[in-house]
Amino acid sequence: MKKYLSIFLAGAMMLSLAACGKETSASGSPSFEISENPIVVTTDDGAGKETSASEETGKKDDVIPANSYRSELTNEWISNDIKDQRPVAVMIDNESTALPHYGTSNADIVYEMMNSTANGRITRLMCIFKDWRNIEQIGNIRSTRSTNAIIFPEYNAILVHDGGPFYIKDWLANPKFPNSYDHLSGGFARIDRGKGGTYEEYATMDDYKGVGEYAGNSYDGLATRIKKAKFDEEYNEYYMGKHFTFSDDEISLKDIKDAEKAEKVELPYDHNKTKLTYNSDTETYDYSEYGEKYVDGLYDDGRGLTFKNVIIQVADFVQFDDNGYMCFYAIGSGTGYFLTDGYAIPIKWEKPDQDELTKFYRADNGEEITLNTGKTYITICPLDVSKKIVIK
Repeated sequence: MKKYLSIFLAGAMMLSLAACGKETSASGSPSFEISENPIVVTTDDGAGKETSASEETGKKDDVIPANSYRSELTNEWISNDIKDQRPVAVMIDNESTALPHYGTSNADIVYEMMNSTANGRITRLMCIFKDWRNIEQIGNIRSTRSTNAIIFPEYNAILVHDGGPFYIKDWLANPKFPNSYDHLSGGFARIDRGKGGTYEEYATMDDYKGVGEYAGNSYDGLATRIKKAKFDEEYNEYYMGKHFTFSDDEISLKDIKDAEKAEKVELPYDHNKTKLTYNSDTETYDYSEYGEKYVDGLYDDGRGLTFKNVIIQVADFVQFDDNGYMCFYAIGSGTGYFLTDGYAIPIKWEKPDQDELTKFYRADNGEEITLNTGKTYITICPLDVSKKIVIK
């Protein structure tokens, strides 16, 4: 591995598996900080009628909407019309100047990870949307990083970003994994918010004509861009299948070995100070940063980001240069935590190769974790600060 890294850091363009694949030793495992006492179903009745879930499982009284299936990303019932539609993975700037973001509350899965070792190790979001065609505006959009280029193909997604450092080049043109070719870079709608061009780029549902500072410019909508690029709009031969195992019925981690109360999570991200707080009314974790509740600017009802499942994936990283560009060792294995419904358990994660899914397993028995139905937040936390994770 050191041989490959030295070649890379000397200037070679290929970011090999050795550069971002590594096993985290048990001695580097993070620990809880505990304050006290310290876890495709389709329906086709042929007539388009609604069916009671109790008829399907005998356990729930929820009504299954007509023409629906359980989303592979959340297990929620969504339109069968988009069953085979590929998701998009959108890179979102997480600098305070970029706030508020737009459309992010519609994401099914949100990844947060360190974007650079510079600037207080600022994080960046990668939001994965299944039903992206019906979102008026998503952004603002910024550049991608090597770790994101490793992860987004796991969902057979189309990456939406605005460039990136040259280190991403070979990940986005990888002959071993052609799925990574499908990405759209730059050229999205510029919407004048008085913040300057860096913070004013958005993917829009429809084609858009600029106003204000951008008057006279025209921009293609996201669907138009994907069609013009001739990307497969439905899952293709590189789709690796469902990423997670879900439970159709509510599960609790409470009685699992080593389970601990988890009603507040503080992540060691000095720049934006990410926190997730358990909301007993919604039974989800509300996201906040910069000392305030996160709010999606696309809506006027104050909605933000809230998640049924939280996965903390601990991994080491390599820094490429003095500018702080880096890559997590996202190929390999390591430790972490899984949280749902107010409890947390330790887990292990594994991604054997770049064309395999990242899988998460219970630390106590090695079984793959089962998620509750709903949205999921995943953060890749640097190993060197992982002992500062607070779960209480």
